[in-house]
Amino acid sequence: MIKINLLPFRAARQKENIRRQISIYVLSVFFVLSAIGYFYFNINTKFDSLTNEKIRKTNELATYAQTTKRIKELENKKIQVGKKLDIIRGLEKKKAGPVQMLDEISTAVPKNKLWLTSLVEKGGILTLNGVAADNDVVALFMTNLEKAEHIHSVDLSSTQLKKIQDYEPNVVDFGLSCKTYSFEEPKKPSAKPRKK
Repeated sequence: MIKINLLPFRAARQKENIRRQISIYVLSVFFVLSAIGYFYFNINTKFDSLTNEKIRKTNELATYAQTTKRIKELENKKIQVGKKLDIIRGLEKKKAGPVQMLDEISTAVPKNKLWLTSLVEKGGILTLNGVAADNDVVALFMTNLEKAEHIHSVDLSSTQLKKIQDYEPNVVDFGLSCKTYSFEEPKKPSAKPRKK
């Protein structure tokens, strides 16, 4: 009978298993360290890229801040110029307004039937006094005034029949009040809500 000693074979197998396990462990550690190194390098590269991007954007933002400041200054100047233009337009309107209003009044007067004795304008209220041939002529004059662009809300203040010596027909003294283009309604104070 032949006896085979299997101990060296088992010992060699155990050594081979240990070598394999150590090499797997070393390869695993190397792979994990390589992966960590790759991710660290990748994250570090991204961080550097984002830091550079932040610096670039901060510098760009500084240039935009100056531009924004300049735009705000220009907008303020535009508002001021607009206000000045509004004032100029208002002055031009007020300059031409009285001339046009007098022209409209002279056009509204019925010829040879109505004569104005006084014309007073104060605070946008125009007061007209005069003499007319009869009440119908006064009514025609009021209608003509209401058609005028610069005169609004014509109201009859008074009429009175008047007899003139050496003149056969009677005449009518009248008084009118009108609101002109420059009249502004007084602003009512706004009611503030009460706090509870």
